[in-house]
Amino acid sequence: MAPGLIWILAGLVSLGAELLLPGVYLLWAGLAAIGTGLVLLVAAPGFPIAVAIFLALLAAGILGSLRLKRTTPLGRRANTPEAGLAGREAVVISVEGGRLRVRLGDSDWSARLPRGLDAPHPGDRVKVEAVDGTVLIVRPAG
Repeated sequence: MAPGLIWILAGLVSLGAELLLPGVYLLWAGLAAIGTGLVLLVAAPGFPIAVAIFLALLAAGILGSLRLKRTTPLGRRANTPEAGLAGREAVVISVEGGRLRVRLGDSDWSARLPRGLDAPHPGDRVKVEAVDGTVLIVRPAG
């Protein structure tokens, strides 16, 4: 079997294992192995150069994913200031036993009011002041 096909087969096995295991650890190794195999099908460098190609592709994939994670909203957490929840308006959907639920966008959230404020009624609009974990801190809008 040609060395390029062995690299491609190893990459496909890694990608298959990635489907079974959590995380993205084998994704970059699998893609780097497939890329190395494709290079070996076109040219015939020695084994040390093939390993260097694999390591370079692996490093490029990992660095690229880390850079992408830092620049996309997908990497942001819900309770960080840059997530953009503070200042938005929500609608109260239920008030039961002191527990408040609001709808913000297309999601329902647990919420609470700052001390000293009366509980709003369902349908009232509230403004998000802050986020405490997964609980919105809201105040009546207006």
